[in-house]
Amino acid sequence: MHRLHINGEIREVDADPETPLLWVLRDRLGLTGAKYGCGVGFCGACTSIVDGQAFRPCQHTVESMAEQDVLTIEGVEDHPVQRAWLDEDVAQCGYCQPGQIMATIALLAKHPDPTDEDIDEALRDNICRCGTYPRIRKAIRNAVERMKA
Repeated sequence: MHRLHINGEIREVDADPETPLLWVLRDRLGLTGAKYGCGVGFCGACTSIVDGQAFRPCQHTVESMAEQDVLTIEGVEDHPVQRAWLDEDVAQCGYCQPGQIMATIALLAKHPDPTDEDIDEALRDNICRCGTYPRIRKAIRNAVERMKA
């Protein structure tokens, strides 16, 4: 049995210790916002936040996450980034958007007024097959202004 801190709650899960956290989130806990894209940490569709850092649950075992504070998109409520995403109509197919949003939240926690280079670095491994990158950048700028207000 594994004790996980997910979205502010302690959850107990019976799973093989080597099970990727992504599968536990999706299949055992019903938290399907973190998407399966590649399974090897390259696409960013599963991006969540652990202890303030963007991370890929597909690359971490359930056992390695004991006592870590995991935040998934389901644990984010009415965040300025989410509102900015809606304002700028960012999503096209929407598959990558939870990961894009989580990477942006982690970025803005570290860099409240990021440069274009900061944005590029923070989101460089979050792939959007629909090519909504200009709207993503615009939404990030929108979120920065919302957070300043």
